[in-house]
Amino acid sequence: MASPPIARWYFDVVSPFAYLQWRRLRDLPELARIEPVPILLGAVLDALGQRGPAEIPRKREFTYRLVTWQARRDGVPLRFPPAHPFNPLAALRLCIAAGNTPAAIDAVFDGIWARGEAGDSAEALAPVRERLGVTIDAAASGAVKDALRDNTRQALEAQVFGVPTLAIGDALFWGNDAHDLAVAALRDPALLDDPAMRRAASLPVGAQRPGHRGG
Repeated sequence: MASPPIARWYFDVVSPFAYLQWRRLRDLPELARIEPVPILLGAVLDALGQRGPAEIPRKREFTYRLVTWQARRDGVPLRFPPAHPFNPLAALRLCIAAGNTPAAIDAVFDGIWARGEAGDSAEALAPVRERLGVTIDAAASGAVKDALRDNTRQALEAQVFGVPTLAIGDALFWGNDAHDLAVAALRDPALLDDPAMRRAASLPVGAQRPGHRGG
């Protein structure tokens, strides 16, 4: 039997949708080998000239309500951190310094999104860091910082435009809402190549606002 394909999962711990999808990815080992890739969402948005959902007041309100509803629907514990958005650099670096293992990602996500703890500084993350056996110097090392920059650069090269994004081959599945579509594509690799999907992917642009780049 052929081994399952590798699916790269680009995430930032600042995203509650990434927290929700991370729990669902545990059910996919028979369909794909998940390779988690921590990236800095803010750098991606800056590179693309976009604003995040939490930077648009009414969209921010809607987003938090949607997250709350999805967590209730899926039976996932959810408690927002003290403030959001927050600076996720220290938390992302901790994931990398701890080996980017499922246990490390669990610990960071659970602290921020299940228990509602701050994740915006090395000091706030000290209890999680100690449980993972990572020193403050290791989490702030040049190698860890370089790895996060490299991950973010690779995400941009892969044309990632938001988080969470599951990359299966050249196909990008953005958001917790797209999880079921990603699973369907893993089960049926020809799904995205049917005539309707091809037409949708090649639809011409009819109008474009001045100063805005096309996708």
